[in-house]
Amino acid sequence: MMLLAAVLVLGSLLQGAESMGYNLYARTNLVAWCVVPFDAKKRGPEERAMMLERLGLRKLAYDWREEHVATFDQEIEAMKKHGIDMVAWWFPSSLDATAHRILRVLERHQVKAQLWVTMGDPLPEARSQEDKIKAAASVLGPMADAASKIGCSVALYNHGGWFGEPTNQVAIVQNLQKTNVGIVYNLHHGHEHLDRFAELFLLMKPHLLAFNLNGMIPRGDQLGKKILTIGQGTEEARLLKVIRESGWQGPVGIIDHRPETDSEITLLENLKGLENLLRQ
Repeated sequence: MMLLAAVLVLGSLLQGAESMGYNLYARTNLVAWCVVPFDAKKRGPEERAMMLERLGLRKLAYDWREEHVATFDQEIEAMKKHGIDMVAWWFPSSLDATAHRILRVLERHQVKAQLWVTMGDPLPEARSQEDKIKAAASVLGPMADAASKIGCSVALYNHGGWFGEPTNQVAIVQNLQKTNVGIVYNLHHGHEHLDRFAELFLLMKPHLLAFNLNGMIPRGDQLGKKILTIGQGTEEARLLKVIRESGWQGPVGIIDHRPETDSEITLLENLKGLENLLRQ
């Protein structure tokens, strides 16, 4: 009962500005991310959809592991039943058998999702930056074409390394010149970007399809604090202000990524942390 009461109160606070127009951080614009393989309760599709509905979250970015492949259809059906929009789907780094299976599932259910893709250095032996950009584009191009056929988009997902650098991702997007390719930026993989965040965000903004929040402290990834509850870091207020004042509009993710904890608890803590920051 206490959890439900907190959810209802927090929901009204976060959504209060919606009647006044677009609200970047409204509950209805927030996306649950990393809540499938990282949930300590190991929920199935129906239980997960019920959890999101209780929290007032209407969007899911679907990450998965091999054991979840068999329930892809059930996942979409459960989310539709509970009014949850499947806005993004973790996608392989090549058009392998699983990638084609995902595309068929999305087409069958008429889901127009962002396909979140990451990869390593596409050409480690190359010294030329231009060659690396072209190599990455050659892999992502056919993927974008396949996604376009079913009304989906491709979002480059920063996960560290060469491919995780925003300047490289922007160069790849510009090389591809495809209207359904963009970027999803993750704070928990961007500790090395904190000092340059405002500059990098403006660089990414024309191509940014989604943005995932996280509690942030300098060098948190090196200090065992890579994943922090929103509001427990030192940098979030500044980062949230940069994003809002930029005028960017798009889905904003809140992550679980704590396999030792019930995803519902983690998401609720992040929602409370976000509300506290917005009060400031």
